[in-house]
Amino acid sequence: MTRADHRYALRTGVTCLTVPGGAVLLNPPHNEKLTGLTAPQSAALKTLNRGPATGTELGAESDSVAPLLDRLTDAGWLQVTVRDGDRDFYTLRPFATPPARTAGGAAARPLSKFTVIHRDSEGLVLEHATSWCDLRIHDPRLLALAAGADPAELGLPEHLSSQLAADLAWGGFTADPAVESGDFTTRSWSAPDLWFHRRSTLGSRTVTWDGFGPTKWAKDEFPQLPAQRPAYPGAPIALPVPDLESLRTGDPSLTAVLEDRRSCRAFDDAHPVSLARLAELLYRTARTRAVESTPDGDELPSRPYPSGGGVHELELYPVARNVEGLAPGMYHYDSFEHVLRPVADADSPAVQRLLRTTTATLADAAEPQLLLLISARAGRVMWSYESVAYANTLKHVGVLMQTLYLAATAMGLGAVAQGFSDTAAFTTATGVDELEECNVGSIVIGTPAG
Repeated sequence: MTRADHRYALRTGVTCLTVPGGAVLLNPPHNEKLTGLTAPQSAALKTLNRGPATGTELGAESDSVAPLLDRLTDAGWLQVTVRDGDRDFYTLRPFATPPARTAGGAAARPLSKFTVIHRDSEGLVLEHATSWCDLRIHDPRLLALAAGADPAELGLPEHLSSQLAADLAWGGFTADPAVESGDFTTRSWSAPDLWFHRRSTLGSRTVTWDGFGPTKWAKDEFPQLPAQRPAYPGAPIALPVPDLESLRTGDPSLTAVLEDRRSCRAFDDAHPVSLARLAELLYRTARTRAVESTPDGDELPSRPYPSGGGVHELELYPVARNVEGLAPGMYHYDSFEHVLRPVADADSPAVQRLLRTTTATLADAAEPQLLLLISARAGRVMWSYESVAYANTLKHVGVLMQTLYLAATAMGLGAVAQGFSDTAAFTTATGVDELEECNVGSIVIGTPAG
């Protein structure tokens, strides 16, 4: 309900056009016509057009203004800062049309598992993945109040507890734990997965390209990372180059490869994959074919698999346990030079951990002949993309995985992708900051058994 000391403002993106006796609220593609307005109502809308104002400044004492403010608030056209006297407590910031308020208010309930509290450039904010609004917290005591603390013990006004409970329920920030855990649809989603889905797609929370997609937000502040990662210090191992012209005519057809592709979980250790076969697989799937330089100086590599924006942030790390012609250990594939560079010894605890993580994927808990780890140089894609950067990286992992699967099938090799890997062991083995380069996928390669 409208209070004289609460502060009201048109929600971000809303424009109010006033005419004699009426007004139109615009927030494309939505609009609402207001007709038959009283003089105090028209004056209140004109005041809102100039910026935030308290109920008193808007003339809420008028019999017609308070109902108008309630109507616009309930329809999501206004953001409201709940205050007591001259102290701000929290602000409801709508970005979509809210549901109808629950009649008679709402009892206090625990926060939903999908509600997150974090700090941004403006302070503390409460968000829910499927809400129509955010709740900006101005008084940190409200965190304790939301967790069920007694408002009197916190020194907060008595009316604030019931109003916060009602607004938290209205915003969808709270939930009955029994319902949230008893419903399959709700229980099946984890909070990180749902937030990742919401933040990397367009929807009610993201309706414009501002801060979303290939904005190149870092262009004026940071240089783009070079397309080729710095080389590891070990002596490179030259790899043979396959004859692609012969492969064009000698390979099985695409249809045959697609139909024959299977995940292979059992491998013939007596006849391991060879270095030459590894070299062919890497060349056919992940080599850098060329690099285009844009007028702005960006480097856009070309590889056999697609990459959003041509950034190609993915790197391949072969971990050899039983590869003919290659000493066991972890290597980096330099896709520009088509060479392997040593990264870590086979007896490194981190390398051993990386190999052991595959035993859950393979038959009889075997260790792989060859493990290909996929990493992402995050800055390559995050320099250009906002919100969708990591989602794009995972899509790139998917297309690279399929490229590896199909090439391996055409070569008569076995392959099985993993749904996980030991990212901490990867970071230890490479010695690279995880925020600079992180493990995002893994696939086992070898000679199939039988």
